[in-house]
Amino acid sequence: MEIDEENNENKGGMWDLEQKLDQPMDEEAGRLRNMYREKKFSTLLLLRLAYQSLGVVYGDLGTSPLYVYNNTFPRGIEDPEDVIGALSLIIYSLTLVPLLKYVFIVCRANDNGQGGTFALYSLLCRQAKINTIPNQHRTDEELTTYSRSTFHEHSFAAKTKRWLEAYPYRKNALLILVVVGTCMVIGDGILTPAISVLSASGGIKVDHPKMSNDVVVVVAVIILVGLFSLQHYGTDRVGWLFAPIVLLWFLLVGGIGIYNIWKYDSSVLRAFSPVYIYRYFKRGKRDGWTSLGGIMLSITGTEALFADLAHFPVSAIQLAFTVIVFPCLLLAYSGQAAYLMQNTDHVVDAFYRSIPESIYWPVFVIATLAAIVASQATISATFSIIKQALALGCFPRVKVVHTSKKFLGQIYIPDINWILMVLCIAVTAGFKNQSQIGNAYGTAVVIVMLVTTLLMTLIMLLVWHCHWVVVLIFTVLSLVVECTYFSAVLFKLDQGGWVPLVIAAAFLVIMYVWHYGTVKRYEFEMHSKVSMAWILGLGPSLGLVRVPGIGLVYTELASGVPHIFSHFITNLPAIHSVVVFVCVKYLPVYTVPEDERFLVKRIGPKNYHMFRCVARYGYKDLHKKDDDFEKKLFDNLFMFVRLDSMMDGCSDSDEYSLSGQQTQHSRDYNGNSSTANIELSYSSMDSIAPAKCHPQGNSTITSSGHESSQTEVDELEFLNSCRDAGVVHILGNTVIRARRESRFYKKLAIDYIYAFLRKICRENSVIFNVPHESLLNVGQIFYV
Repeated sequence: MEIDEENNENKGGMWDLEQKLDQPMDEEAGRLRNMYREKKFSTLLLLRLAYQSLGVVYGDLGTSPLYVYNNTFPRGIEDPEDVIGALSLIIYSLTLVPLLKYVFIVCRANDNGQGGTFALYSLLCRQAKINTIPNQHRTDEELTTYSRSTFHEHSFAAKTKRWLEAYPYRKNALLILVVVGTCMVIGDGILTPAISVLSASGGIKVDHPKMSNDVVVVVAVIILVGLFSLQHYGTDRVGWLFAPIVLLWFLLVGGIGIYNIWKYDSSVLRAFSPVYIYRYFKRGKRDGWTSLGGIMLSITGTEALFADLAHFPVSAIQLAFTVIVFPCLLLAYSGQAAYLMQNTDHVVDAFYRSIPESIYWPVFVIATLAAIVASQATISATFSIIKQALALGCFPRVKVVHTSKKFLGQIYIPDINWILMVLCIAVTAGFKNQSQIGNAYGTAVVIVMLVTTLLMTLIMLLVWHCHWVVVLIFTVLSLVVECTYFSAVLFKLDQGGWVPLVIAAAFLVIMYVWHYGTVKRYEFEMHSKVSMAWILGLGPSLGLVRVPGIGLVYTELASGVPHIFSHFITNLPAIHSVVVFVCVKYLPVYTVPEDERFLVKRIGPKNYHMFRCVARYGYKDLHKKDDDFEKKLFDNLFMFVRLDSMMDGCSDSDEYSLSGQQTQHSRDYNGNSSTANIELSYSSMDSIAPAKCHPQGNSTITSSGHESSQTEVDELEFLNSCRDAGVVHILGNTVIRARRESRFYKKLAIDYIYAFLRKICRENSVIFNVPHESLLNVGQIFYV
């Protein structure tokens, strides 16, 4: 906790407590994160982590051999040499994109183990002031998880930073880019289960050729319904099965690949020469170019690889990919190519037809399980990225359930889960074949890769401080490869490629309109906040009857007195004896340690009994639905009062901060008490008009109007008695409307789309777990 207050001259009695600087979220996650930071691993530990990463990270990438050749040659194979050209393209695609770009470069750009587009955006928000909701305070930068780098004022990084911060439209353009990437990841979460499960289920038809395709679709739909229905249980209980299933899958496809190369045609290994790529395009011309849409499916799952990093160290990810994943995939694709050289008419079911008959059904079972694991990884990545978007104000408030007590990242979002299930079943039953779903899948994946490339360009400049020549080489090479795939995907928009664009467009409208409304509501709160001079002019009683109890006024403002408070006290004749303004805000960090979560300060003189409490969360943190929050809030408030009694005086006009030695003092002080660890930062950022107050001679207005000497014990007793009298939660219900003269699209966005989203999303009272009998809503309308 950080405590914001007025000026303090007493700097004596400091204690040192460095060992509690970084408390882990939980034992396992904290241990892995600390190991990740130190990068000191024993060989056995590194092997174990690499093994575990297989089930979490590589399921999606590993199931691509089920459907790549089918989508590359939807009209059949005219020339066996085309198989060699396609295999050569697959080999170099796997080498350039997953291996070189993602595993060895992009994965290093994680935010303390968290991957995905919003993790990259959070890294950038800490380096430059590009956050569109300006609710950050300088004390936020003192968090142990708020890492940021510094650079020379005249460096290229500094120029890039100033260029980004110069105009609001650049910040909005960057946000839209991130939101587009996020929408495509959501589309990925719909299409991956559809194509993976449908391709795996297709193995039934291979053994029973007369079976109708509708039976395969029904089997796939049943598996999908079961998969999504079990999401609320989480993966904690069955997660240990994922790694052995995926490992067995890779060993099987690699082994089958070796067998097929030996049995059918070992000459396919000449595909390692890039000259066959040139011959393939020369021979196939336009058809060869458009077939890149199918080739690109060999690298699908690469973005999920980055989004699902979890707490695995980069070295474990790299080890697993280079030792197991990469060679097994190369063998699998080479083995299928060898089989197709002799059986060109079997391209539709190339994977299953290339399996030796004696092990067909065991491989079918493992393929189905691997498809389920791949789907699970993508669904989890979708939940994770929506949670990040929710925390950064870019997604409507939805219920988030923590499914594991051990791992922080395992969450379940019921509303999104059922939407994904409906859309996934609609895609599976609507298309009924892998080819069109594959076209849609390719469109989603290549757009996410383009977004990642553009964000990585900024990361390399602002975070890594790479030379601009190195950045230029990386960007140009990445864009050449990805734009080549993108151009091929555009030819297949009318063959299913439009699906992710429609899905992404719908989510983009939802996310951007919600963010726009959130920003406008925050701007209204900022511009209409109450002057401190007005509060002081009311006197200690605020011009009202102070009734026993504590009023918790929820606001989005981290500084200043919100407008709803003035609206409240001008319409009601009474206010509680103690008023606490509570702000719950999310920062661009993956987590805020418990002992640094709360920032407390006093507003006005002591006899006003007005406080502010800012609860800070990272995008991976969960605001738990229990009494914990209120208890911790009061614990930290009481601790603040104890520390405040040690101060000689306070000033609302002079800013003063003790975030170094005083922080250590407060932590040790709390270490000797029964409450949670806190951090003391003593400042006066909120004040507008000067207000001097000294402990000597101050008085306390109790509910009965009697005055008593201002001492620590008296104030603590007073707070306890007010808490016993009752706690009332006062929430502002701010409604925004478009002005009458606004343009049509603005009225549509604000009065219809945003209003509808506000109506169907979860209310703040539910998010904060406020009891209905203690809830007081204060409504207000403003026009934008």
